[in-house]
Amino acid sequence: MSEKLDLGSWVNDSVQHLLDNYSGAFDSIGSVVSGFSEGIEAVLMLPPAWLLIAIFVALGLWRIGFRFAVFTAIAFVLIVMTGFWEQTVVTLGLTFSATLISLLMGIPLGIWAAKSERVSTIIRPILDFMQTMPAFVYLIPAAMLFGLGRVPGIIATVIFAMPPAVRLTSLGIRQVNKEIVEAGQSFGCNGRQLLFKVQLPNAMPSIMAGVNQTIMMALSMVIIASMVGAGGLGNDVLASIQRLDIGLGFESGMAVVLLAIILDRITESFGTPRTAANRAGWLNWLSARLQRQ
Repeated sequence: MSEKLDLGSWVNDSVQHLLDNYSGAFDSIGSVVSGFSEGIEAVLMLPPAWLLIAIFVALGLWRIGFRFAVFTAIAFVLIVMTGFWEQTVVTLGLTFSATLISLLMGIPLGIWAAKSERVSTIIRPILDFMQTMPAFVYLIPAAMLFGLGRVPGIIATVIFAMPPAVRLTSLGIRQVNKEIVEAGQSFGCNGRQLLFKVQLPNAMPSIMAGVNQTIMMALSMVIIASMVGAGGLGNDVLASIQRLDIGLGFESGMAVVLLAIILDRITESFGTPRTAANRAGWLNWLSARLQRQ
């Protein structure tokens, strides 16, 4: 065949049409996203490093245990000592911003997909497309529509990270035991009560797994988004590639890995029930140490 299907030119024309006719709308969206992200980053930057570290250590101690709390403290102290604390907080702010937007859009969409087979059929291929398209490709239209900086990085991250929240929310609701749903209906629950008092609580492990996956995908995409000026640790990773500086690459990459482990373990713990033994584990350890003194 001599003729070529030029999909690329169609996409270019579509993006240019959006720029020519709806640039004001994109500017407004960009302002909202930028303000939201800057607010979260300002909150994270407000406390001193030791206080933010103490909050994460306390979360690790409460949700997982003493050993993980010690690991969290060592990890963050190592990040501070290598000089990447400020970049880490910026990356954390970008990740939280993109994750919150993804969840605010993804969880309601997942609920809708669980309730409607037609909606599920429509969004399934869209989610497949969002998950399988190479992450770098999202940066091109995002940068064209929103310019350079944190906004296109967050928009591209939301597109990349939202599918797990939609899929696992829908899956969790669909897998709720039918007998539990029928029991709620027999007690006179209306549709709203059935959703919030029966289905969502029973689907919470699956939903939290979606939250965990969304955070992990957002963190990975935020690093890539440094190519359009999103900032954070991604800038150092990108600089290490440009300079062929293996030392800088290792230090900045290590900060990303440590942050990813901490976020992964803490968010994962909210999706699993904790036994009384686990809750009391660190108290027993502290009691034993005090008795020895």
